[in-house]
Amino acid sequence: MTASPVSASEHATLPPLTGIRACVFDAYGTIFDFASAAASCPGIPEDRRAALTALWRDKQLQYTWLRALLGRYADFWQITADSLDYALDSLDIRTPGLHRRLMDLYLGLSAFPEVPGMLRALRQAGFTTAILSNGAPAMLEAAVANAGLTGLFDAVFSVDPLRTFKPHPSVYRSAVDGLGVTAQEVSFQSSNPWDAHAASVCGMRVVWCNRYGQRGERLPGAPDREIRTLAELPACLAPPTLTA
Repeated sequence: MTASPVSASEHATLPPLTGIRACVFDAYGTIFDFASAAASCPGIPEDRRAALTALWRDKQLQYTWLRALLGRYADFWQITADSLDYALDSLDIRTPGLHRRLMDLYLGLSAFPEVPGMLRALRQAGFTTAILSNGAPAMLEAAVANAGLTGLFDAVFSVDPLRTFKPHPSVYRSAVDGLGVTAQEVSFQSSNPWDAHAASVCGMRVVWCNRYGQRGERLPGAPDREIRTLAELPACLAPPTLTA
């Protein structure tokens, strides 16, 4: 049964989630700003940067879902390159060397400004922190390092060993098993509503970081809380030392 959407104001009045031991984050769009690649690349006409970012991202996600359904896995680096090719071609952007520059920039995406402080606050409160992402291991390693987040995650989980993508249930189970906790002891954060719903279906507690003002999905599962930025997350969670 699909849960009815709950407004952000209703979420704000709810008490903190208890029993949480680990905070697991989606990477792209949640921790890392995927728009920062095109925004920092001078070779893109300014009036087409937003369109390029949106089409690149949309096609990137579509290719993960389609390849998973087809059983034709390719890692997220290849998918990111293929979707960029599609976006550049669709927008008739043919600047020489632009594809390579954008791919290089994707390895150094900026973290959203509240992320470092939020992670430090969670770790100080006693939470385990981790990433769970479609990203290939080398991509995630570079992104964490280049964003200045080294040492702020206890684990970084990629779908690559599973050779499939979110929202396959095995992806979410891999983080639960890897952290040695139960699904109910995980607070999963994503800015992608479909990702939030999938984690909920897999038994995780879920905080949807609705950065982009999206409407709630009509899918199985439901976020436990909704926030606008990750700066709000620590207040949503009762510290584990108080829930043991």
